[in-house]
Amino acid sequence: MNPEDPANTVRQLTLLRTEHRDLDAMIARLAIDPGNDELEIKRLKRRKLYLKDAIALLESRLIPDLDA
Repeated sequence: MNPEDPANTVRQLTLLRTEHRDLDAMIARLAIDPGNDELEIKRLKRRKLYLKDAIALLESRLIPDLDA
């Protein structure tokens, strides 16, 4: 399967968006309880930002090049 295949890119986007949404919910749950590990919450937030960047990169691959 070609990594530039739009269908493959859409599948990857779906997986990344799902993980991003799940992390958002997990961070919200952890933030409510003051006894939680702040380091773990920071790690999850960093992962969420990484996913956001990866999603933006994949979305940009789906946009056709207008100069072509």
